[in-house]
Amino acid sequence: MKGVGGGVGCGHVYGVLKMKQLSLFFIVFVCASILVWNWEKTPHLTTFLPPQEDQPLRLFPDEVKRNDVTQDFEEAEQGEDLIPPSLLTNTASLNTQQDNYPEISQEKYHGIAHMIVVKSFLTCSDNDLKRNTSDGVEKSVSEGKDGLIASVDSQTTESAVKEGINTPITNIEKQACNFGKGKWIPADNRPLYSGFGCKQWLSGMWACRLTQRTDFDYEKLKWQPKECKMDDFTGAEFLKRMQHKTLAFVGDSLGRQQFQSLMCMVTGGNEMADVEDVGEEYGLVKGVGSARPDGWAFRFPSTNTTILYYWSASLCDIEPIDPTSQTTDFAMHLDRPPAFLKNYLHKIHVLVLNTGHHWNRGKLNANRWVMYVGGKPNTNRRIANIGGAKNLTIYSVVSWVNSQLPKHPELKAFLRSISPRHFFNGEWNTGGTCDSTTPGSLEVLQNESSDPIAAGAVKGTNVKLLDVTGLSLVRDEGHISRYSIRAAPGMQDCLHWCLPGVPDTWNELLFAQI
Repeated sequence: MKGVGGGVGCGHVYGVLKMKQLSLFFIVFVCASILVWNWEKTPHLTTFLPPQEDQPLRLFPDEVKRNDVTQDFEEAEQGEDLIPPSLLTNTASLNTQQDNYPEISQEKYHGIAHMIVVKSFLTCSDNDLKRNTSDGVEKSVSEGKDGLIASVDSQTTESAVKEGINTPITNIEKQACNFGKGKWIPADNRPLYSGFGCKQWLSGMWACRLTQRTDFDYEKLKWQPKECKMDDFTGAEFLKRMQHKTLAFVGDSLGRQQFQSLMCMVTGGNEMADVEDVGEEYGLVKGVGSARPDGWAFRFPSTNTTILYYWSASLCDIEPIDPTSQTTDFAMHLDRPPAFLKNYLHKIHVLVLNTGHHWNRGKLNANRWVMYVGGKPNTNRRIANIGGAKNLTIYSVVSWVNSQLPKHPELKAFLRSISPRHFFNGEWNTGGTCDSTTPGSLEVLQNESSDPIAAGAVKGTNVKLLDVTGLSLVRDEGHISRYSIRAAPGMQDCLHWCLPGVPDTWNELLFAQI
């Protein structure tokens, strides 16, 4: 009986304990649910959690190694307007008809933009977050950096991993030849045109033979790719390949240098009276009160080959907010390609895009450019800083051009990587110089592009990378430096190149790929 009585007592105690455990579990479950619910409703609660110091989130991974390529040149180019000449005057006459772009809500676009910015910033170093202000003083855009870091949660990171965003995107797309890997060698057949000639196409401020400069060894070097042979450039062969075709450079003043270089290369620097000015066919006419048109277009009648340049320093569409006002601000549509491309892409067979050095706060303010996305002023802090806006624009224009390629099967499109500047011992306005007369290392052996933003933008598209950054980085002696036609002392130009010079090689690489 004792055993029976004791057994019943133990069972009763066990039942009571079981009920208490279940009750405790239920209470814990309810509390946890309330905590999670409040956490989701109140994101700032995460600030009370200790930071994870073992695995910090890094938007700028150490494994991405590259040469320091500064893209924030602040100097207003001599003799060049900051904004397109057609926007400087007569704004009331501009065509303000709405382009047929799909309407995108700000919320939806910001989500897309966020992913693009994160993808592009994964390839940046911390130096890319520094941008010159209008007075030339470097200022860290910490608010943009903080905004980006704060916005990347585990869900975003997971989706980025699924889309391959966490993988390095600086590798050049596999192709028959990596033209950016090789070395500079002396060549007897250089330069390809006379530095004293080509006055029909070459701006005097870039013709270093007409200045006080006395060393011209920079004209004698030829680029030799390491893993393949590159055809020698001849004007006749270029015109043959481009018979009945149009080649267009769209970009900033470095794109204009490449355009003038090609005109000199094709003609050998000789006067050619039969070359036709066909700028009017592409809307490239000088407006009332403008110093020059937005670009130039010339046709070689022997082969019906057209070479043109269109000034678009930012590679995005810019239009006056109030076309009736002479002092209006300008909408800078980061998600739209230049209207020129939309209007004339069907007439182009080879397109070369470039941008980079005009992306700084000083020039945006001077131009009165206001960032727009989705047809409205941008309100997203993640893309409001200069680096984010630039990268978003590059990705957007490449994506748009890539979407147009199926409609234009004969079109070959290239994004030219950034042209490096070489200021030593200071900046452009603080005594920076580039007085060297000898190049640096003449060999470039890296397999990756020194411009990871451009490389990342074209990755997975049919737009090709014209990779000139690495081979140009070692040619610091090729800049205009302190020389000028008037021999007036002033700031050194360590951004633009002497012609003939390094941009000729950019065109040889282009020639090899068309």
